[in-house]
Amino acid sequence: MVQDRQPILEMKNVVSAYGRIKALKGISLTVYDGEIVTIIGANGAGKSTTLMTICNVIRAVEGDIMYKGERINDVASDVLPTMGLCQVPEGRRIFPRLTVTENLDMGAFFRKDTAGIKEDMERVYELFPKLRERRRQLGGTLSGGEQQMLAMGRALMSRPKVLLLDEPSMGLAPLLVQQIFDIVKMINGQGVTVVLVEQNANLALQCASRGYVLETGSVVMEDEASALLTNPDIRKAYLGE
Repeated sequence: MVQDRQPILEMKNVVSAYGRIKALKGISLTVYDGEIVTIIGANGAGKSTTLMTICNVIRAVEGDIMYKGERINDVASDVLPTMGLCQVPEGRRIFPRLTVTENLDMGAFFRKDTAGIKEDMERVYELFPKLRERRRQLGGTLSGGEQQMLAMGRALMSRPKVLLLDEPSMGLAPLLVQQIFDIVKMINGQGVTVVLVEQNANLALQCASRGYVLETGSVVMEDEASALLTNPDIRKAYLGE
């Protein structure tokens, strides 16, 4: 069972704030190696804030953030990717004036293993054939879906153990949304643990093994994703039924 393994990522009673306003109010969650865990909730529930707090973009004022058994509250956000913890932020945030290849190279900025970087570049192009076609094109000229692929590919170039995905389907056409979720499952199948924040709760729960439900900065429910999918309260509140 999952619970017999050691967590790869944990939040223990974490509080974070914007000024005097508490955004997270004592959140606890656990992620085990090899899982896809999704965080769902309404706009403003604290989903993106949770990922930014894990990455220390927003500092936790209380509680512990644990990665591979070590407390990382005081680790700088730009150091975490070198430890295998990498975020794909909401809004993609690619480098618009760099080519696709140059954007991917930026994901391997801290790495020195030239042969490994070349292998991972090829792996990204196999996952995202469109990026191979556009490899000399400037990032800012790509479509929204292609930019999302590029943001995910750039994160993979750091060889993450845990990938934090923030709203990967935002603004994409339905066909592309399904493609992105299929790729998330492929990435997970290659050994990357995924924490997925997603507005499309239905697809997120279909993709994930477990899920957490957030309301106004607090975890109000956690369960197997399959159980959350069939929960009548969840279906009414988040699945439009």
